[in-house]
Amino acid sequence: MQRYRHDPSKSLVGFVVGDVEYAVAIACVKEIANPLTVVALPHAPKSVIGVADYRGEVVSVVDLRIRFGLAAAATTRKTKWIVVDAGARASEREPVPATPAAPPAPSAEEERLVALVVDAVTGVFGTTGTELRPPPDLGAGEDVRGIAGVTTNEENLVFVLDATRFRDLAREVPHAPGRNSLAPRGGSPGRSLTARTQT
Repeated sequence: MQRYRHDPSKSLVGFVVGDVEYAVAIACVKEIANPLTVVALPHAPKSVIGVADYRGEVVSVVDLRIRFGLAAAATTRKTKWIVVDAGARASEREPVPATPAAPPAPSAEEERLVALVVDAVTGVFGTTGTELRPPPDLGAGEDVRGIAGVTTNEENLVFVLDATRFRDLAREVPHAPGRNSLAPRGGSPGRSLTARTQT
């Protein structure tokens, strides 16, 4: 499997939720994974469909369809999890740096991993050196979506999300004391971001 070589011109990971294209900063993305087994938690926020064992860490799983007010959908071959770091170190990064560089690896205490369930991943792209445009005024929904700005990719509007907006959801999930604290009974292993960007 060929490793992905860092390309400074590609700073965003694009994906689709419903009929809308979104993206998150590639610096915050840990991995693009196939869906794993989810354990539902009582009294969790509606969009948090449960928790999963991701490489020994218990992470909250957020269905972006539900968070954005859409009906839940059945998992398909295109459904992916985008595991993002919404923690303290991530909050210090620009959503789309002009000249992105690999940030120092955060410690386990600083990381706040959240798995975002998306309908499909569209690929990795950049902003061609332009700044993000301000997000539209969506009222209360703007806070829920956490839109940092708007850009375009292949003439399509793309709404760039601020991964740190998911930090509070991650805080509700305790860190696993050891590996395999939630043994998945299904699903398949994650695919690294480096592998996914080759397709």
